[in-house]
Amino acid sequence: MTDPPAVPSIADPLAEALHFLRMDGVFYCRSELSAPWGLGLPPMPDCLFFHVVTTGRCWLVDSAGEQRWLRSGDLAVLPHGAGHRLLDDLDTPARSIFDLPHDYISHQYAILREGGGGEPVQLICGAVRFGHPAARSLVEMLPEIIHVDATAGASEWQWLPALLGLMATETRETRPGGEAVVTRLSDILVIQAIRSWIDHDPAARTGWLGALKDPRIGHAIAAIHREPDRDWTVASLAAEVAMSRSAFAARFTDLVGEPAMGYVTRWRMYLAADLLGTDRLTVAQVAARLGYSSEAAFSRAFKRHTGTNPGEVRRAPAPGTLAPA
Repeated sequence: MTDPPAVPSIADPLAEALHFLRMDGVFYCRSELSAPWGLGLPPMPDCLFFHVVTTGRCWLVDSAGEQRWLRSGDLAVLPHGAGHRLLDDLDTPARSIFDLPHDYISHQYAILREGGGGEPVQLICGAVRFGHPAARSLVEMLPEIIHVDATAGASEWQWLPALLGLMATETRETRPGGEAVVTRLSDILVIQAIRSWIDHDPAARTGWLGALKDPRIGHAIAAIHREPDRDWTVASLAAEVAMSRSAFAARFTDLVGEPAMGYVTRWRMYLAADLLGTDRLTVAQVAARLGYSSEAAFSRAFKRHTGTNPGEVRRAPAPGTLAPA
């Protein structure tokens, strides 16, 4: 068994947040389309959609009806799994992508061929899920759509044409390992799009994500994320970052938007829901992992903050793949 990747130094808490952006692919699809064609993507609330145009151009129409023109080399990321349509023309009706026939290379990777023989378009599309609560908490802050325009020429995207060229080559030729190459390159594209948003969008400077950039408060947040079972207090967090208790408490609330201990509890409950619902740990195991003195104490805290008993979360159906069988 290989060792897990090393976590970045706590001296760089923003890198630590990005470290948790590890994706579980739900579905990847290479689409070979010709006009007229229209694809409908149903909502997948716990997933992130992405679309890369490798050849041609198309319309993307989001759930609110906003229209975006995508050209060869463009990348569109829909972080919240909202339903949307991809069309050759705005007047073309869309069929659900899951109602169309696919050639399955594997359970998670398929080839879709659709259309009437007109102007060709090739897309690489996917739906991915972030497993770690830190990643999902970050994704919640993202805008409805991140659109990387191939013609913008921003310096941080100078590598994009070469990467898309490699993806296009892999999708044109059926080669051993091609599926693995395309899926991993797709994951890189998604992470790069999120990094670009963090670097340039003012919305990324607010809340806990913005607070990560503060040397002391960012260090404290990273410490909470790393050691949720530690017996944190405002005093111990302040000591962790060499601040006075009062100065730390005021600065944390000002930057994050909630008191430090409120953030600690919310983070623990976020982890608890994940451990109960996804990892299927027992209530007693989760209580011990998150540093509670007893199962009863943990259950009271969970009920108080979520309105649900932890046993109900554990008994609920585990999230499964959303790809068609």
